[in-house]
Amino acid sequence: MAGGAIPHFQNEAGHKLIEIGVREFMCVGANPPFDHPHVFLDMGDDHEKICPYCSTLYRFDSTLHGSQTRPADCAYLDKAA
Repeated sequence: MAGGAIPHFQNEAGHKLIEIGVREFMCVGANPPFDHPHVFLDMGDDHEKICPYCSTLYRFDSTLHGSQTRPADCAYLDKAA
């Protein structure tokens, strides 16, 4: 993703699995002020990655694009931006 913005995802609802359309991303946990350190995760050639802070399982789905997620409420939007 060099040269592009890294999508951020949150898991406010406590989903066990979030499907995403990128392999490089940031997990923020729940929304602030209950977030964890914003950690960069890279799936590499794998199709799944578990966040070491909140244990959310992220799964790559090539039918999703950019910051799209399934369930749909997991893209993090920085309220300060």
